[in-house]
Amino acid sequence: MLAKAVPRPCSGAGRHGAPAARLWSVGVAGGPRRGGAGGRLVAADAGERMTGSEAVPVVAVAAGKQPVNGSAMAGIDKLVTSTVGKSTNVLWHDCPIGQFERQELLNQKGCVVWITGLSGSGKSTLACALSRELHSRGHLTYILDGDNLRHGLNRDLCFEAKDRAENIRRVGEVAKLFADAGLICIASLISPYRSERSACRKLLHNSTFIEVFLNVPLEVCEARDPKGLYKLARAGKIKGGL
Repeated sequence: MLAKAVPRPCSGAGRHGAPAARLWSVGVAGGPRRGGAGGRLVAADAGERMTGSEAVPVVAVAAGKQPVNGSAMAGIDKLVTSTVGKSTNVLWHDCPIGQFERQELLNQKGCVVWITGLSGSGKSTLACALSRELHSRGHLTYILDGDNLRHGLNRDLCFEAKDRAENIRRVGEVAKLFADAGLICIASLISPYRSERSACRKLLHNSTFIEVFLNVPLEVCEARDPKGLYKLARAGKIKGGL
């Protein structure tokens, strides 16, 4: 699909007779959509039609510069893409409205309150009580509840070790986004490993991470057993723990 081309001058000269800036639309040819292994940059005048695999424009620049070294345009800052995990050729895009502006608008500072503890320790109850109290004081909050997230975002994950770790990672990334948005994010979920909680803490470079451990004795949690998990575990019907 072609991106909308920047309008070009009607004639070959500028308003005062100076040479008009020539606009280029740069696209990637031989990309994965056509089965090509490596991509190459192609350039066409703005307004010209690009067909086939060339119809994947990524940037338009002025001054009539040709592609340089197949990856950048002369006269502008070089585009720097990254490989993050399994994602290749990704580029971080900064916006003029950032965390500071959002926090000023909300009159609060974004942060993450991470509540952890055994099943039945009262994590969700505390999260809701905290959210209600903060709301009554005029603060905007959002709760990331472990069970609730498994109804949607994490519904593809089971309770094996690998999926448990991925569950925590995803919640940490979402919590980071909420804090960046200026909200008080309250995450409540079983997260027994310090390394995983520390990894979530490190995601927040500009926000506060408050860790809360509900130190409720196992026998009390088992007596409560709101979801019947302890009974199932005692019967050997739950593998790998709660």
